[in-house]
Amino acid sequence: MKKVFFKTFGCRTNIYDTQIMIDNLKDFEVTQNEKEADIIVVNSCTVTNGADTGVRSYVNSASKHGAKVIIAGCGAISKGEALFSKNKVFGVFGHSEKEHINALLKSEERFVKMGDLTSLDTSIVHEYTGKTKAFIKIQEGCNFRCSYCIIPFVRGDARSQDEAKILEQIEKLALNGYGEFVLTGTNIGSYGKDKNSSLGRLVQKIGAMRGVRRVRLGSIEPIQIDESFREILKEPWMERHLHIALQHTSQKMLEIMKRRNNVKKDFELFSELSELGYALGTDFITGHPGESEAIWNEAYANFEKFPLTHLHAFTYSKRDGTPSALMSDQIKGDVAKERLKAIEALVEQKNFDFRRNHQHPLEVLIEEQKEGYYVGYDQYYNKVLVKTNRDILKEWITLTTYETKMEANYAQF
Repeated sequence: MKKVFFKTFGCRTNIYDTQIMIDNLKDFEVTQNEKEADIIVVNSCTVTNGADTGVRSYVNSASKHGAKVIIAGCGAISKGEALFSKNKVFGVFGHSEKEHINALLKSEERFVKMGDLTSLDTSIVHEYTGKTKAFIKIQEGCNFRCSYCIIPFVRGDARSQDEAKILEQIEKLALNGYGEFVLTGTNIGSYGKDKNSSLGRLVQKIGAMRGVRRVRLGSIEPIQIDESFREILKEPWMERHLHIALQHTSQKMLEIMKRRNNVKKDFELFSELSELGYALGTDFITGHPGESEAIWNEAYANFEKFPLTHLHAFTYSKRDGTPSALMSDQIKGDVAKERLKAIEALVEQKNFDFRRNHQHPLEVLIEEQKEGYYVGYDQYYNKVLVKTNRDILKEWITLTTYETKMEANYAQF
């Protein structure tokens, strides 16, 4: 059998999509060693220019090994045909084609199969190669049209996976020993809007299933936290960490970005969740067109007040075809980077303060062994490094004593 290596860039949704591709391979062997691969499938990301650059650089280097390079994922939609026309890749296929990967990889002719942006996966994932937790894609696409974002153009409009298929997948994965489930998608807070349901109702059913120990959620929009979602916040199986996408903390900038959230309401929501003991993460973009010094100063002053513990932030990246790409008042890159460093340093300190002030027993799933430590994440999605003489890989452990350092918590077990 020819050997296939998968290189996955980007978000948790791409991790799920890679597993769908692996599960649909029948006539090939999956290898974890790219140097022995006959075919390399690049599951790409295109959310920023940096993501595109990373994918392009990897494609250039992978093609030198003599393997056929095939590009899938979001970058296949935005940049795939350009790479194909320059003979950088052997083949290109879109999201809807990944379940046909076996036939595509058998092709002797170069190909471009973009498919459509309306489909949903039909495959059921039973196992995750090399993973201790399971990723469940509950929906695809996004109906928001934020001015800077290319993702709706490469993932399509929001559409929800059938509840029965989601629950069947979790049941099978739980039987295979998985206890932590990460719900992912393009915009998971929109789940159920097209099926007379909601994210809160779905998660309530998942939490009641046998074998489910912890449920973690991908990014949610502030306006998507409704009453059905609030009903699950105190459930023991809910991870005490939520990632709620703010993108900015100046109301003027939110309007420029065509965002739907409101700074005052966002702060009230974060304060409410913090009082319930949640660690809170967010997304933030610095240097978007129009982010004047006055707007930035207002945003930073507001940002300081938010009870944040985690941050996924980046400088603005111009995406062709989006409204922001046509805006004047572009911000210099060095200014955007300085602003990024400022909020990263602030949240790093806030995370340390949270861990130091929340000295509760930690429920940790050990995910890997690295540099003499077992490494896992606790219920607040904070990294924990454990020294022990036992083999605890893939085990759940409870830590009642540990040392809090800036970069992580440390413990003996």
